[in-house]
Amino acid sequence: MSTLVTHQSLIKHGGNLNQAAAQYGIPLENWLDLSTGINPNGYPVPTIPAALWQRLPEADDGLNEAAQAYYGTVQVLATAGSQAAIQALPTVLLNKKSTVAMPRMMYAEHAKNWLAQVHAVHYFDDEPDAELLENTTVLLVCNPNNPTGQLFKPEKLLKWHTQLAQKGGWLIVDEAFIDCTPEYSLAKFSPLPHLIILRSLGKFFGLAGARLGFVLAEKPVLDNLENKLGPWPIASPARFIATHALQNTAWQVATRLSLNQQSMRLNALLRQYGLTPQGSTSLFQWLPQTNAQAIHAHLARQGVWIRFFADWHALRFGLPPVYGWADLEAALAKL
Repeated sequence: MSTLVTHQSLIKHGGNLNQAAAQYGIPLENWLDLSTGINPNGYPVPTIPAALWQRLPEADDGLNEAAQAYYGTVQVLATAGSQAAIQALPTVLLNKKSTVAMPRMMYAEHAKNWLAQVHAVHYFDDEPDAELLENTTVLLVCNPNNPTGQLFKPEKLLKWHTQLAQKGGWLIVDEAFIDCTPEYSLAKFSPLPHLIILRSLGKFFGLAGARLGFVLAEKPVLDNLENKLGPWPIASPARFIATHALQNTAWQVATRLSLNQQSMRLNALLRQYGLTPQGSTSLFQWLPQTNAQAIHAHLARQGVWIRFFADWHALRFGLPPVYGWADLEAALAKL
């Protein structure tokens, strides 16, 4: 069964630390921010050549080639974070009202932007049933899902894609958190018609401030999206940093190992203090809790900022930086 969504309330995101500091009267520098799911030990930014600040971005600066090698596909388009693509795709892909299906618990910006274009959005819980899939024009999933951590196997996604493509439908997969589990990615299949993959440098690479992501899809989709977004969507310094990060294979391998270890450590720490995660990725732990709001408020009073999902009575813990583990444990010990 599915649920038709007709409206959405104002969407809240993690990372709103200024608001937390004002609300709880704790100076900004005294907070431990675990609310975003961003790698706290992100890619070490190289020295940026001064000339890049005076030049308009150039498409032949090596970024596309670095992305093609990293994602294993030729058709890539750099965007100002995957958020820019999320906002533009509903206007680029379909020009008439359609049925869009997505998980009930998922990054809410997707539904918001499809609803804004007057498309009908239906939610499902674990997977779309046969009836919903038959009547869906666009199936949209996050893999792994944000915030639950649910992973869809590539074979299942490709099966759904085949069913949709045969009737002119689309599969869109948001892979913002997939870099630590690249074997689940559909990136290499992205030249297939009616398949669109969204990638981000904000999470695994810890470069959220660079506002850079990629869309992987067949060329006509990328051409239409590029026209919609206009020229120079990515600043030259951000392109320079991203090129370095995508080419640094040694850092990527070491970081995948490190993040997986840190995720297991966080899972164990939460369990030690009576909190049992129900889902996870290498970058966050997902905890439905009947007293989620009370836990969130308690940790906030200790200067630990986590993500609270009021609609779902749930919490999401991101990884602490090296210096933050002791502070997190001290706050948990007071629960």
